Amino acid sequence: MKIAISCKGNDLSSSLDPRFGRATGFIIYDTDTDSYEHLSNEENLNANQGAGIQTAQKIANAGVQGVISGHIGPKAFSALDAGNIKIYLTDQSNVQEAIAAFKNGQLLPADTADKPGHW
Repeated sequence: MKIAISCKGNDLSSSLDPRFGRATGFIIYDTDTDSYEHLSNEENLNANQGAGIQTAQKIANAGVQGVISGHIGPKAFSALDAGNIKIYLTDQSNVQEAIAAFKNGQLLPADTADKPGHW
């Protein structure tokens, strides 16, 4: 399974970025092979509007089945849900901890957005 973790760096020790739509980037982690790659989200950092939807489309195009982030707004949640991408919210401090929590079954899929738009 491929999961996208919002982050502020480009490796597993990177700090988790609590934002989804305006996250600096994502670690795309493959739980089957324990491999990863970095996906920049630079184009959506300063978007006037639609960052969540555009980021959701970018994540879907990367072929992920799950997203781990600190928070997610309603438009991004709807877009990911429409793509059958599960959303896991966490307060872990870095990517490696978030992956470990996911693998250990400590993260449950979110059933709704936890932030209003443009927080």
